[in-house]
Amino acid sequence: MALTMNQAAVDVGTQPTEKADEDDRSVPRSDSGSGDDSLDSLLNCPLTSSLSPRKRTTSQSKTEPPLLRTNKRTIYTAGRPPWYNVTGTTFKEAFVIGLCGGSASGKTTVANKIIEALDVPWVVLLSMDSFYKVLTREEQELASRNEYNFDHPEAFDFELLVTVLRKLKKGKSVKVPVYDFTSHCRRKDWKTVYGANVVIFEGILAFANKELLKLLDMKVFVDTDSDIRLVRRLKRDISERGRDINGVIKQYNKFVKPAFEQYIEPTVPVADIVVPRGGENFVALDLIVQHVHSQLEKRKQRWDMSALASAHQGQPLPETLSVMESTPQVRGMHTIIRNKDTNRDEFIFYSKRLMRLLIEHALSFLPLKPVSVETPQGAFYEGKRLSGQRITGVSILRAGETMEQALMAVCKDIRLGKILIQTNHDTGEPELHYLRLPRDISEDYVILMDSTVSTGAAALMAVRVLLDHDVQEEKIFLLSLLMAEMGVHSVAYAFPRVRIITTAVDKKVNDQFHIIPGIGNFGDRYFGTDAPSDWYESDEGMDY
Repeated sequence: MALTMNQAAVDVGTQPTEKADEDDRSVPRSDSGSGDDSLDSLLNCPLTSSLSPRKRTTSQSKTEPPLLRTNKRTIYTAGRPPWYNVTGTTFKEAFVIGLCGGSASGKTTVANKIIEALDVPWVVLLSMDSFYKVLTREEQELASRNEYNFDHPEAFDFELLVTVLRKLKKGKSVKVPVYDFTSHCRRKDWKTVYGANVVIFEGILAFANKELLKLLDMKVFVDTDSDIRLVRRLKRDISERGRDINGVIKQYNKFVKPAFEQYIEPTVPVADIVVPRGGENFVALDLIVQHVHSQLEKRKQRWDMSALASAHQGQPLPETLSVMESTPQVRGMHTIIRNKDTNRDEFIFYSKRLMRLLIEHALSFLPLKPVSVETPQGAFYEGKRLSGQRITGVSILRAGETMEQALMAVCKDIRLGKILIQTNHDTGEPELHYLRLPRDISEDYVILMDSTVSTGAAALMAVRVLLDHDVQEEKIFLLSLLMAEMGVHSVAYAFPRVRIITTAVDKKVNDQFHIIPGIGNFGDRYFGTDAPSDWYESDEGMDY
């Protein structure tokens, strides 16, 4: 039985922020309306295309976590805790809220109000509008004359929609089409969406497909008076989608209203909650938020850092580990950078030398194919060449960023990505705060860089992020100047096909999870700074 909340509420008056995710930056969609609209107030707006300039608009997905922006980065002030266990297996699925309702009923407004009230990081808003089918030439002509039924189930690509929502629920990276309502076609560039704790999926036919319903953890129907919806649709389609008033009314009477009565209104019984008057029904919104919070609390699973630290004591080092030969040169450079009295200039100089050797060593594990070349003397030389695979470097901020120059020095035109992981001092868990990965990384060999690895917690999270973006496990190379045996075991146990490459492995980790004898705080020594108390130690050069 659906629960209907009838009490009106005051507007909170806050607006959600935007999120930059990987290659793309989501921007706010125009709301489909707010609950305080009346017929008089809504009609007090221009309803002719001559008064309102034609705008090119797109449907898009957006994410709304708290964030801190700089000129080049967007960093989430509330991080994403581990969504996988120590074996690297995902154990947390995103909580999916389905919002259904007629056209211009205020679904997006309700979604934004829920996001505001939830105060949970990494929330994704997915619009059904993004999944209109690609129209044929004949259908394009019908659409230009307002004679194509965009409110019929056949207008939507449900197969793609179910695939995208299922992957997003499982924590995978997904590509979402961007639909242009002016030209009635999908844009060439799709948006990348990733990292959802909560997914809010809204659409007029959100409850019309059995496979979709199976993916929804909570179903909400937004019920708004038909007159209000008509006026909102007039306002939106004329001012934002370049339509004329006669065309909008014709389409409404011929398609929108019949579709609501035939396909949308009959789905009300499947809703868990019916919300009259949309975004102004604060009591209903509060009920939804309370339920989501309780469900998220039930899904919480805390990492046991001490168990992670002691799980592999006494085990032989894995075969996937490659340690550079400890030549007199390598040992001499380690002596300098491990010495607490080494000044910063010397520390940087010899660290860079060691990084360059490490990168060269790692490249020897890439697949090579035989090739014959002709020398200037006219003779032939039988050599090797990289087998056409692309290489991408990904650094774990901030200390891993120091290895990028060495990588760029030996790999021409290499693409770079970045991941920021910090610790939550209340839980002791690593949290994902920022990532920016190149497009189409899934087919690349990825060199994942961090200066040191102690327990391996940050490295585990970084590898999990790459796997969620469909990078093949055997194509991930984890590089670090120094590792502890515990960190090596943790990564190899969770991801046995990841190649681990380092210049040295130390046996011990102390109670603060620092490598012993170790190298100190690499980030502070390299950058000449004092470690902020809230940075994850991996970002400063000492990985949990």
